[in-house]
Amino acid sequence: MSVSARTAICVLRCDLRAHDNQVLHWAQSNADFVVPLYCFDPRHYLRTHCYGFLKTGPHRLRFLLESLKDLRETLKRKGSTLVVRKGKPEDVVRDLITQLGSVSAVVFHEEATQEELDVEKELRQVCSQHGVKIHTFWASTLYHRDDLPFKPIARLPDVYTRFRKAVECEAKVRPTLRVADQLQPLAPGVEEGCIPTVEDLGQKDPETDPRTAFPGSGGETQALMRLQYCFWDTNLVASYKEIRNGLVGMDYSTKFAPWVLFELLWRDYFRFVALKYGRRIFSLRGLQSKEVAWKKDLQLFDCWKEGKTGVPFVDANMRELAATGFMSNRGRQNVASFLTKDLGLDWRMGAEWFEYLLVDYDVCSNYGNWLYSAGVGNDPRDNRKFNMVKQGLDYDGNGDYVQLWVPELQGIKGADIHTPWALSSAALSQAGVTLGETYPEPVVTAPEWSRYINQRPGRSAHPRGRRGPARPQCSTRTEG
Repeated sequence: MSVSARTAICVLRCDLRAHDNQVLHWAQSNADFVVPLYCFDPRHYLRTHCYGFLKTGPHRLRFLLESLKDLRETLKRKGSTLVVRKGKPEDVVRDLITQLGSVSAVVFHEEATQEELDVEKELRQVCSQHGVKIHTFWASTLYHRDDLPFKPIARLPDVYTRFRKAVECEAKVRPTLRVADQLQPLAPGVEEGCIPTVEDLGQKDPETDPRTAFPGSGGETQALMRLQYCFWDTNLVASYKEIRNGLVGMDYSTKFAPWVLFELLWRDYFRFVALKYGRRIFSLRGLQSKEVAWKKDLQLFDCWKEGKTGVPFVDANMRELAATGFMSNRGRQNVASFLTKDLGLDWRMGAEWFEYLLVDYDVCSNYGNWLYSAGVGNDPRDNRKFNMVKQGLDYDGNGDYVQLWVPELQGIKGADIHTPWALSSAALSQAGVTLGETYPEPVVTAPEWSRYINQRPGRSAHPRGRRGPARPQCSTRTEG
């Protein structure tokens, strides 16, 4: 390698794509050799801070590995490859700088939350120690951070609607960048390294559940195919507002979330909220420093996370999440409301469980939405609460979704499936359901649910349900 040759190390993290990638675009024009690098940071496979779930669960891990394989193939077609290493990015970069001896720049996209910012700080220190320049870019939002009509970021509105109206009127989306068909070669002497398996990282490869509403695999190729399908092949995106609250099948909503974290403006907003508030997005008291007497009942939480609350609409959604790593937007809002408002549990329990399971987990969107649902985030309305029975009737009126994920209730037909505790003993017997045995009694019922329980033949005049939390009865003979 010539002494004057310029080598750029491109540290890739949440930007596993060649399309519109400013890091690769810059390196292509400013270096003779380029090292596209992904590090399996061991800190990503530790436990969550409060409740000790794995930070990266098997569904997202598989999606990540698929994304890495796809990116490597894309880069190979362009005359490069993806270099993969196990280790902290700052340590891996230090070793590469020492090995190559002529690194001119380390390049990466900036992130918004503390753990990622800590990595960036360490990378800056390593580069400073070795006389290597750092080049960073902001590229994780539809509207660029520097184009916001709120400067400094502390002036970001605390109400989403004000944010949306301002950026739509006063900001413009920057044009995309095209990465060259042929990229600069990998620096001589750098081996690409093996992409590990799920088992290599200490987990079990999850089976693909045929009921999943998200059968897509990870990677830029699949993302662009989904984009083509939704915009041009079917024009699904034109009816997004009408179909986004669906529950069954691939064609409700766009399913962009695992790749591009739709809805884009909400995604942007929560990322900017993270910039404004820093560590406070992880605080129990939230952005408002609000004191709430959150409970930490682990038995009650287990009923929620296992889909055994006795509230079918909640249980169906939680079982889908566990089996597939995906859940509809409507489902996420409801199960979060149920955990925080009906059960009164610490919202961070739900946030960390989602972090473990969701294929499309994004730290800013996840914690921003949980703060919102818990009433300690960006929400102008106090006491926002979803009615589980009404929501089930509105969005799953025939019970198709519940029947799909809670098979032990398949003998109950139509809307009645959402309130089995309100059925008569005869109706339950005919459906083959024994509450407390084949399906749990509800761990809690809310008084507002009763107005949506029609009194008709087959229903008890006095529902079995209770007001307020009951002793959890999770030990049922249910499956799924």
